[in-house]
Amino acid sequence: EPNIISKTEDEKTWVVAYSRSDGPMEYVIYDQENKATRPLFVSRPELLNYKFAPMEDVRIIARDGLELVGYLTRSDTEKKTPLILMVHGGPWARDYWGFNAKAQWFANRGYATLQVNFRASSGYGKSFLHKGDGEWGAAMQDDLTDAVKWAIDEGIADPENICIYGGSYGGYACLAGLTFTPDLYKCGVDIVGPSNIKTLLDSIPPYWGPLRNDMLKKIGNVDVDEEFNKKISPLFHVDNIKAPLLIGQGANDPRVKQAEADQIAFSMKNKGIPVEYVLYPDEGHGFARPENRIDF
Repeated sequence: EPNIISKTEDEKTWVVAYSRSDGPMEYVIYDQENKATRPLFVSRPELLNYKFAPMEDVRIIARDGLELVGYLTRSDTEKKTPLILMVHGGPWARDYWGFNAKAQWFANRGYATLQVNFRASSGYGKSFLHKGDGEWGAAMQDDLTDAVKWAIDEGIADPENICIYGGSYGGYACLAGLTFTPDLYKCGVDIVGPSNIKTLLDSIPPYWGPLRNDMLKKIGNVDVDEEFNKKISPLFHVDNIKAPLLIGQGANDPRVKQAEADQIAFSMKNKGIPVEYVLYPDEGHGFARPENRIDF
């Protein structure tokens, strides 16, 4: 997939990037007058020595008829394989087609990876974005459930070996998946995900006030509706969890405080539910240090 990165003022010479899902990005110089290209550089040339799995774009119809765009990465297209549902953060963001290091790592080890732009994802217009208003733990989560069931029905996923994995909002979706649809997943990986929406919003600093107000509008007013907060917050449904959970958290996270991971890990351990909690004292909202990423 070509993308024009830059042009000269006379528009005769372009820098073009070619992105692929199964290899590194390649940059070329394009001479418009002569209709010729010459190589410039490859972003990660060491990856040219390896074979990667292609990413397929897929269309999934949710239970209410809404069309969802997804991306499937797998090395084995002949038989059912274990599936990892990898949920993006935001949630007002999106997944893209292209080379994804995590999906390739999973494919290398025999897992299919499914990424889904569920309702509330960006890039599909305002109507699609606002279909997620008030739908945390509800229709937004149903989209993910429907995507997994699609993969099972299509003969892609082994229904007995499905994991849900995500960071930030994706971490919340992981916790919601294990608590609201406990029979669907065999394990979960939650990275810096909130477990209690009320305590998440209460921890937002005053100078983020506009963001907090916007989140209340999009999520629902958990400040005044305690029952609604309990309904959508995985912390209050820990008893439903059947699958083991791996939690990763940064002690310096300014967005999703350590307490969000502490409280659900403590609750699970207190109830004898398998959980492994990894806390990095030198990380924030996600893992930036290579040694921690490798360790996790």
